[in-house]
Amino acid sequence: MSPGTFPGFGDHAPLEVGPGALGFATHGARGRTLRERLEAFSETAASVGYCSNPISFSGSSMTVDSATGEVVGGFSSDDAPMGLLYRPCGNRREDVCPACSRVYARDTFAMIRSGLLGGKTVPEAVAKNPLVFATLTAPSFGHVHGIRSKNGHKSGGMCRPYDRAKTCPHGRSKSCMTAHTETDPAVGSPLCWDCYDWTSAVVWQWHAPELWRRFTIALRRAVAAHLGKTDAELRKVASVQYAKVGEYQARGLIHFHALIRLDGPDGPGTPAPVNGVTLAELIETAARGVRVEVPPVDGADVPRELAFGSQLDARTVRTGLPGTLLADAHSSDTLVPEQVAGYLAKYATKSTDVDPASPRPHLARITRECRRLADRAATACRMDGCEPEEDEDGCVCGTCAESPYRLLAKWAHMLGFRGHFSTKSRKYSVTLGRLRNARARFARLQAEAQRSGEPLDVKDLERRLLADDEETTLLVDGSWSYVGTGWPTNGEKELAEAAAARAREYAKWKAAQKYPARAA
Repeated sequence: MSPGTFPGFGDHAPLEVGPGALGFATHGARGRTLRERLEAFSETAASVGYCSNPISFSGSSMTVDSATGEVVGGFSSDDAPMGLLYRPCGNRREDVCPACSRVYARDTFAMIRSGLLGGKTVPEAVAKNPLVFATLTAPSFGHVHGIRSKNGHKSGGMCRPYDRAKTCPHGRSKSCMTAHTETDPAVGSPLCWDCYDWTSAVVWQWHAPELWRRFTIALRRAVAAHLGKTDAELRKVASVQYAKVGEYQARGLIHFHALIRLDGPDGPGTPAPVNGVTLAELIETAARGVRVEVPPVDGADVPRELAFGSQLDARTVRTGLPGTLLADAHSSDTLVPEQVAGYLAKYATKSTDVDPASPRPHLARITRECRRLADRAATACRMDGCEPEEDEDGCVCGTCAESPYRLLAKWAHMLGFRGHFSTKSRKYSVTLGRLRNARARFARLQAEAQRSGEPLDVKDLERRLLADDEETTLLVDGSWSYVGTGWPTNGEKELAEAAAARAREYAKWKAAQKYPARAA
């Protein structure tokens, strides 16, 4: 094998699949030959990007040129290789669909990068604006087990080597001498389950999106006050833009990573009136001052005042001062814009780590707490010991439905977090929807070029793909009905996931060939 050849290609490198592939072969013997079935599956799997849980439809559509009225094409699910139209599920979570989460991560990376360095409708001058990487965490609701650093390494240290002689009110030790690893199910769990404030943790998680919203308001007000302007006057001198993703900590609580950029009054790329160092200070001040007062779950509960945790971090990536771009690259702990974009894209695809088959005990407890609080909110008006009738939902006052906690059970699988994992301000950069539309437009342009027999015109292609209005006279009229979700057999799912894994290996190998220094 030559040095420039991908080692995962060829007869010597078969896909790693489970026993379900045998069922695929058996199933394929009924009706069509195995070769025919493999070819049909291969074509379909490639069309959905080797999605783990594609959505299938039946129906038909036709493409009409609105300028001439000519029917230029048509498609029916009966003509599809597997007899149905399959589309990717689009799930962002890597544990649900590795292939679709990778597409989501690429789109998130492109969205964040364009707001850092320009491109995709964002002017390149935006690379000179002040930029801060901020992390906002949840407060403590009790001591938890964790991975501690040792001798410059991220792990290897003892969990809580102090307070050895101290115990909690329930008689449990406040110390832990274990050096935990990432695979240890105890990581993130409380030292004392009875001391841990499970209810407040879930309530905080439920209101975390509101805390972030209040932070963005507080930050704009802080910038305005620093410049001696009112809130209404700020837009005349500066504009605060951000891209934010949420990530679950080991204890099951969300924290936010955000790139916050300051622009001038005329949008991205215009000079900002505040440098990156001052912006970081304003971010930290605004985050520490955010408060949200929330109502109790029921009559037995208490009102709460929620805030972010004490572990706030605001690191200047770019100062935005003239002639400091090179100095920024050497003074920010090697934190460069493209690295940050990669971090945020990776965080956006992480899951709760709640495995239905074997969940970590403390995460399963948070899930149960969500459902328990939802039940309490739904019956907040009932007296103790009063059981509802069979035809009642538990509420006798008619107002329990207005409780903000009644829907907690719906979000139990997300540990009570109901917000978006990837959000941005309006003028930060291009939207994810626009990137998806551009991908669909490119597919249509390719199909049109194949139909006409002419090469694809790549002149000014990016502008045409990202344009607000598509330059086409083609209209698609169709009727489709939902059939199901997932592959017909487990064998097909295993083959799709194995092919997706090999595609990821190839992408890493290709990147290593292009950037050998990074791979080392």
